[in-house]
Amino acid sequence: MIGPFARIRHLHRRGVLGINQRNAHFVLPHNPRVHYPRVDNKLLTKRLADAAGIATPQSLGVIAYQHELRGLPQLLDGLAEFVLKPAHGAQGNGIVVVDRVEPGRYRKTSGAVLNAAQIRQHVSSILSGVFSFHGDWDSCLIEARVTLHPCFRDITRYGIPDIRVIVYRGVPVMAMCRLPTAASAGRANLHQGAIGVGIDINSGRAIFAEHHNRPVTTHMDTGAPITGFHLPAWDEVLALASRASEISGLAYVGVDVVMDAERGPLLLELNARPGLAIQVANNEGLLPRLRQVEALAAAAMSNWQERCRVARELFARPAS
Repeated sequence: MIGPFARIRHLHRRGVLGINQRNAHFVLPHNPRVHYPRVDNKLLTKRLADAAGIATPQSLGVIAYQHELRGLPQLLDGLAEFVLKPAHGAQGNGIVVVDRVEPGRYRKTSGAVLNAAQIRQHVSSILSGVFSFHGDWDSCLIEARVTLHPCFRDITRYGIPDIRVIVYRGVPVMAMCRLPTAASAGRANLHQGAIGVGIDINSGRAIFAEHHNRPVTTHMDTGAPITGFHLPAWDEVLALASRASEISGLAYVGVDVVMDAERGPLLLELNARPGLAIQVANNEGLLPRLRQVEALAAAAMSNWQERCRVARELFARPAS
């Protein structure tokens, strides 16, 4: 059995970035606190993205105050499906995805059914800050539901996969796709049971997959193979990630993207303190890649096109 100190040495040799090192060397020095609202407030993120011409899920309405709840039925009237989302939520908490509406009944993608009173109560809980970072008053975003892209049909269950790209100084350095499972109740959240899939920055090819930190090669719900598939519109995903990092005002940022069947890549949200499980999904450490970006001349990162080209050259993985 490998001891704890030997394990730490092994991780260091592989260039694995730890949370303390992430915070001390990349988050604190390079992510000004004044810009955190740009990523912590999803409503502000959407407004900045819209101004920059970056596609996001379609907005259907916003509830910001408890007295506005009386207008909720009118906002939802006529919608066949929709998403309720706290503006200051984290890790998918508080998000409700409704995929079928019947008179007085709202069916979630998990199959659970809510009535109108329960929907109203959930929105009220969002406004009260139940799902926000610090329990502060919040707003509820109502958005159009993203349509599952056909490429994910055999390797996801109930929900919509997302793509996390770590961007440093505008350069995409590492990417993964998070695939919902029955265990994760359709959420693209690794801690709740989603599958993490490492993605080659150059090609968009799935190169490795893990579930609860253990390697997997097939989706446990469908039996379909995971590694080897290619994400569509990969050029657009990289471009979106680099451009989204610009509107964040942060040098080290996590960019979450969803792939809509009709609209293509959409910016879902930004994260000033992205988690480190992406290294497990890629079976590779982040630190060497971050150091490579630091060594680049400023001219090599003059615009997002150059930054994406550099990322492809630096971080391409050999075909297996």
